[in-house]
Order: sequence, then C-alpha cells, then structure tokens
Amino acid sequence: MPDQAQSDDTLARILSSLSDNKAEDVVSIDLRGRTEMADFMVIATGRSSRQVGAMAEKLLERLKQDFGITCKVEGKEQGDWVLIDAGDAVVHLFRPEVRDFYQLEKMWQQPDAVRR
Repeated sequence: MPDQAQSDDTLARILSSLSDNKAEDVVSIDLRGRTEMADFMVIATGRSSRQVGAMAEKLLERLKQDFGITCKVEGKEQGDWVLIDAGDAVVHLFRPEVRDFYQLEKMWQQPDAVRR
C-alpha cells in the first residue's frame, strides 16, 4: 500500500526533525480510520516562541527537501501555536502554556497514542 508507506515516511521525518530541534513532550496520534483529514497528528512543545518558530521553519524545509511537500502553515509569525498541514500529517507546535490551555491531544488521543 504505497500511500501508507508514504504516510509512515512523512511521520518518521516529522518526528526526526522535531527530535533534532529539541522538541519536548512529542505525541503522535494515529488518525487512520477516525478522520479523513490526515493519517497522523503530531503535537509537540517548544520552550519559547522563538524555538517554536525555528522548529516549524526547519520542519517545513525538511519536508519540502525530502518529499517535495509544500505545507500549509498558520501561526508561524506569533510562535505560540503553529499549525502545519503536511497532507498525511497535521503538526501542532505549542509554547507550554498554550498547549496546557488547549489540551488538544485529549480530544484525539486514544490509549495507543505514542509519547516520545
């Protein structure tokens, strides 16, 4: 199933990029069979607006370079909550206080969600 392999590769690259950029409390949620919007949701925290913006920028560069994916992005200028739509995966990057406030993963997380 080539779409699944591509989706898994995209997720692996996202997780690798976030790890390289010292993202904290990274959670990946498998959305397959639950929604048509994406196969995966990734949620991660940066210590500051500057780090959140830098993580987003690096991730966008890597996805474009490695897969030719041009992502839709919201919130990069403010750096409080950056939403990156990479097609197969949706990535949410937060500052800690903003993530605590919205608790986004509680809406989607199932017991099998993977915390990294």
